[in-house]
Amino acid sequence: MNIIIVGGGTAGWMAANLLNHSLTDTHVTLIESPTIAPIGVGEGSTAQLKQFFDTLNISESEWMPQCNATYKLGIEFKNWSTHPGHEQYFHSFYGQTDLHTQQQFIKSCLLKRQGIAIDAHPDSYFLAAYLAKQRRGPHTQADFPFQQSYGYHFDSGLLGLFLANRATSKGVKHLKSTIAQVELDSAGNIKQLVLDENSDGQQCIAADFFIDCSGFKGLLIQQALAVPWLSFKENLFNDSAIVLPTMSNQLQAPQTTSTALKYGWQWAIPLTNRIGNGYVYSQDFCSADEAETELRTKLGLLNCDVPARKLTMKVGRVKQHWYKNCLAVGLSQGFIEPLEATALHLVQQTIESFIACFEHNRPSEVKRDPFNMQINNRIEGIRDYIVCHYRASNRRDTEYWQANGQNEMLSASLKNILQCWLSRNDLTGEIAHQGIEHYYSSLSWHSLLSGYGVFPPSVAKPSYTQQQQIKELYNFNHQCASHFSALTPIIPQQK
Repeated sequence: MNIIIVGGGTAGWMAANLLNHSLTDTHVTLIESPTIAPIGVGEGSTAQLKQFFDTLNISESEWMPQCNATYKLGIEFKNWSTHPGHEQYFHSFYGQTDLHTQQQFIKSCLLKRQGIAIDAHPDSYFLAAYLAKQRRGPHTQADFPFQQSYGYHFDSGLLGLFLANRATSKGVKHLKSTIAQVELDSAGNIKQLVLDENSDGQQCIAADFFIDCSGFKGLLIQQALAVPWLSFKENLFNDSAIVLPTMSNQLQAPQTTSTALKYGWQWAIPLTNRIGNGYVYSQDFCSADEAETELRTKLGLLNCDVPARKLTMKVGRVKQHWYKNCLAVGLSQGFIEPLEATALHLVQQTIESFIACFEHNRPSEVKRDPFNMQINNRIEGIRDYIVCHYRASNRRDTEYWQANGQNEMLSASLKNILQCWLSRNDLTGEIAHQGIEHYYSSLSWHSLLSGYGVFPPSVAKPSYTQQQQIKELYNFNHQCASHFSALTPIIPQQK
């Protein structure tokens, strides 16, 4: 079977590597335009990315130094809430030690919702928050039996180059060419791609199946096949970003930092050679120049001549990701703003799920509709978790935050989650009932809402036993943290 991937970047080369590795008797060709640069700002991951490298047998010592990569234990959210003691919280990647603390955390959240003045802040309960604060990495000393989950930060341009070199060394064919036309057959499938006159060698190229990694324009799935695009604009207001890196030679905490600003939020992503900074905002509430001025002021670069990149985001998804003989992957299939760094997670999940649909070396048509439903549900589950960050915030200092706090364009799923929390009911049971725990677990929903301090006023003190349980939990996490190696060096040495 012949598969053509249209578009490179991290998404295209992730797809090429996974397809080439997993499918036997399949020939993969990637066509990449020499005149179109990838977006190149997705520089953080979820914990799932480690599985990607493990699947391909790529060690951290091989890829991380080449991509200026660092470890990521979670995301610290700052200034999303004004509740005293909840101005910031850490959304952890959960590890094995958290199995010993998570039930106490959920119990404390319920007690706090019932008016008991108990510590229900997520930073007190999960080991990753302790490790990040102490600038420790995710790897333990030899005598510690528990593992900690983690993701990565990386230079997306360098990662794309690394994956391209890896894929071509394993047999993936790489063509640098611009597609002039997409030709369909009588059944509406993609028949062949017509390359422009400047292409070397052949002018037309055909395949059995096509993967669209062409970015927001969706050259195959949206333009040629006319699959409808469903906007999330009524749910998520942000549609633009300003990107402005700063240099750093100091050891940074192994975390992404998300700081709420006047009209959106700022990311700070530490690499080995710089910090990636960006401001995600809504053009309905401020201009690009206003956003850049606010970001530069915050970074102390107001009078600096370092150029900033201005990006427009297309937030939403296609109606069908797999249509005819084409699969959309990456920005062509959909995009949710990068608040929880889910872009590569969706790429990986889409390709792995597509590979699971193969029978007798071909994708099974009977699995197409369930596949599309599965990916759509995952995207919308992630969207709802992102929307909750804005809807649950009590900031009201600008029209932007006022509009987010009053936004009632919420899915039924999210409405039920918020109602469950505010009614002091079993949120874990609600998440399980909805069948959405595979997108974000009950722990993540508890962390978000408790991290914001979405609680009624406390009217009673915790019992002595409850206080002792919390104290023992603190001691447990402090003792566990001491078994993790200090973050020096911040990346593994090249072997």
